[in-house]
Amino acid sequence: MRNEFTAIIETDGDWLIAYCPEIPGANGQGRTKEEAKKSLGEAIELIFEDRREEGMRGVPEDAIKDVVSLG
Repeated sequence: MRNEFTAIIETDGDWLIAYCPEIPGANGQGRTKEEAKKSLGEAIELIFEDRREEGMRGVPEDAIKDVVSLG
């Protein structure tokens, strides 16, 4: 498993709307499929950054902080 997510892309008039079912609130849009996917990817990154910052609040200073990699 790699760091990949599902992009659902739907047409809304002249726009393509993209969302990710694995990450609630991650949405993107664009005039092309590539633009919609890029916008969605940026939304996913912002959500993860926000969740990381929120999750680190209150973590004790002496706690072990390490990294887990997928794929």
